[in-house]
Amino acid sequence: MPNAPVLHSEWLKIRTLRSLPATLGALFAVTTAFSALAGADTGDDPLFTALFGVLPGQIAAVSFGALAMAAEYHGGALRVSLAAVPRRGRWFAAKLTAVAVPVLLTGLVTAATALAAARADGLTGSEQARAIIGCGLYLMLMALFATGLTAVFRSGVATLSVLIPFLLVVSFVVGDSVGTVADFLPDKAGQTVLHRTYDGSLGPWSGLAVTALWAAAALLAGAWSVRRRDT
Repeated sequence: MPNAPVLHSEWLKIRTLRSLPATLGALFAVTTAFSALAGADTGDDPLFTALFGVLPGQIAAVSFGALAMAAEYHGGALRVSLAAVPRRGRWFAAKLTAVAVPVLLTGLVTAATALAAARADGLTGSEQARAIIGCGLYLMLMALFATGLTAVFRSGVATLSVLIPFLLVVSFVVGDSVGTVADFLPDKAGQTVLHRTYDGSLGPWSGLAVTALWAAAALLAGAWSVRRRDT
């Protein structure tokens, strides 16, 4: 089967599963709302303050990735998908594209809107452009990270049970206790791009590269799971 029909099929799944468009809507709404509230206090880093809503908003991004993959493990959907596309690598790549593109586009629009809602002053055009692009990439990578883990666990509930506590609690606790090692956690590393100034081990783009490595590791494990375990 050519690539275009496979991509179209996966895109239709995203559109027709109601929880997925709703999750993208939540990503936009939560991020923008929290950023608008945080914007009342510019703080020491006006860029990060203006994009503070990304911290709770990323939960929606990882939920999108987890739910998109988890849908394949309900009602024998994966068997139907693989029967239609026997080349599992091609199918998995199409699934990842169907996850990555909507999250990236939503992330870009969300970041631009959040900056406007926060009414951040004193930021240069290059700083805002870097933050908007970086935010979109960060949210996309976190969604793909969740997609890969879901392929390994074969359960969206299991993935979210690991990632949500990690993002909300564990990452902060570990960050406070282990110092610079925390700079290389998947969320902490990628969030460097949201800061105007950064004093840690990583810069904006090197931080995103670290997050990309985490996502790549999860996706490789997920691809192995789909190829070797799932039937």
